[in-house]
Amino acid sequence: MQNRSSRLPPLHPSHIATIEQHGGHIRPLDPVGASVQGIDLSVAEEPSSDLVSALEAEMANRGFIAFRSTKALEVSDFLRASCWWGGRALHSTHGVHPATPGGNGHIFRLSNDPRHGIPGVGPQWHNDGSFNTHTFSHAGYHIIRPAENGGGTFFAHQAAAYEALPPAKRDYWQRLSSVNSASGVVHPLVHRHPVSGRLCVWLHLGMTGAVIEKCGDGDGFRLLDASELGQLCRDYNALLNAGLEQGYAIYYEYAENDCIFIDNLAVAHRASPEAHLPPGEQGLRIMHRSTVRGVQALAPGFGLPLQLDIQGPSPLGEGVWQGGGVGFRWEEGIPMQN
Repeated sequence: MQNRSSRLPPLHPSHIATIEQHGGHIRPLDPVGASVQGIDLSVAEEPSSDLVSALEAEMANRGFIAFRSTKALEVSDFLRASCWWGGRALHSTHGVHPATPGGNGHIFRLSNDPRHGIPGVGPQWHNDGSFNTHTFSHAGYHIIRPAENGGGTFFAHQAAAYEALPPAKRDYWQRLSSVNSASGVVHPLVHRHPVSGRLCVWLHLGMTGAVIEKCGDGDGFRLLDASELGQLCRDYNALLNAGLEQGYAIYYEYAENDCIFIDNLAVAHRASPEAHLPPGEQGLRIMHRSTVRGVQALAPGFGLPLQLDIQGPSPLGEGVWQGGGVGFRWEEGIPMQN
């Protein structure tokens, strides 16, 4: 059960007023996210900059915005609306499923039926595009067919999660940087959000090949060993899961025609186990995802480079240094697929 006392800031009155001036209505979801009605994502004209700024600011503050509609959204409309945010252009790095409409390379089509989309994606907490130096600024999720028996997504606000940490762990995590197992890109475990200004945690639980610690008593660096990295991943997983009770995470169940846009620097997500159950048990589920070009590099501190050769030998001696695939498996038996 979710705690109904949110740790997130309320909607800003000026943002509410701006959205209403343009015919929309926004309300907070409890305890994370916001819902918008009355803004037509299918219009060809780009919305006014003040409306986009208000919506984008609330995405950063609340983590994501769910646009509710009674009519279906075309693929072209969804992709055009995706470009309202962040880098204002699509950045697509995924494979294209044969069932994707028109073979559109900007649509990542997901399903619990491999005939209709790519199955099994995103079972652990992550942010999209962690293999890029300039991680995706935003991502869109357009539900094409919600499963009759459910299968939603968990979202956790990473600034509120950071603030839930005890001070000693905050200090420790600020000295850590993760190395992506696929690309060797290096990201800080704690970063300052460019819009909200709040410190946020950041770790991909399905694509981390190493974690580097800046030694607290000097200028050196070290790799976390398997025991330390396993504990870090379990602590991160527990922290985001705890948000469901402590007011900074939500389970969102999709309704027909829902279109969600997330601030990918503010909120982590993971698919619910039910989203991956077979259609005969859960009903057919189909979703389209878009990803938006990053605005700036999510760069590590302490003079660390943006990228290391994770496929080569460790540059820091002993510790976990594991390239390829899902990287370090921090818990035996759990599903890990990107």
